[in-house]
Amino acid sequence: MRVLVVEDEPDIRRLLRAYLEKEGFIVEETNNGQRALTMVDRNSYDLIILDIMIPEIDGWAVCQRIRKKSNIPIIMVTARGAEPDKIMGLELGADDYLVKPFSPKELIARIKALFRRIKAKTPPAETNDRISLGQMSIDPQSREVKVNECPIPLTPKEFSILYTLARHPNKAFTRNELLLEVWGDQFNDTRTVDAHIKQLREKLHKAGLSKDAVKTVWGVGYKLGDVNDV
Repeated sequence: MRVLVVEDEPDIRRLLRAYLEKEGFIVEETNNGQRALTMVDRNSYDLIILDIMIPEIDGWAVCQRIRKKSNIPIIMVTARGAEPDKIMGLELGADDYLVKPFSPKELIARIKALFRRIKAKTPPAETNDRISLGQMSIDPQSREVKVNECPIPLTPKEFSILYTLARHPNKAFTRNELLLEVWGDQFNDTRTVDAHIKQLREKLHKAGLSKDAVKTVWGVGYKLGDVNDV
């Protein structure tokens, strides 16, 4: 698997490279945000490890730009451990958030856990459970969502949330149910769900669906709403 490390501190880059290569990853690296975006445009990566405080373009903006066109898993690493910073990273589309200083072994464990969750959410090849609802179609094989046959770029977490809701269109899920279904036991903060639902709604609405494509059920949580054109 190919990993891009975006980190401006040389010692940390060297350490991450050593641990990742020991685990069998192919590692590429850069020390600034602009270069990271260029590399993502030109190459294919299975994971991005992204520091926030980097030159030229900060990690927030890099994550946001990548998420507009790709669902590459992103783990953000930063010295900023305040809860609002963590929530902001998740709102922008990060799949995990690690606060410095951290053990490289912890990073490796989180990477493995992230890929296990992605694999667990991918149905086996023989399964053919494509979902078509209103103007929206969801293909779990390619993990692709289309509205009026136009693909919508969703992050892995956004896809998993939407797929979970679409498989049970009449069920209202609590935040804790979605948290367990999509994140496992990685997080226990239900605001993570709210942040991803907000991003998911915006993308579906931008594609032409109602703002209630994901509906809030007061006192419960969320369910699939109107997935026809506005």
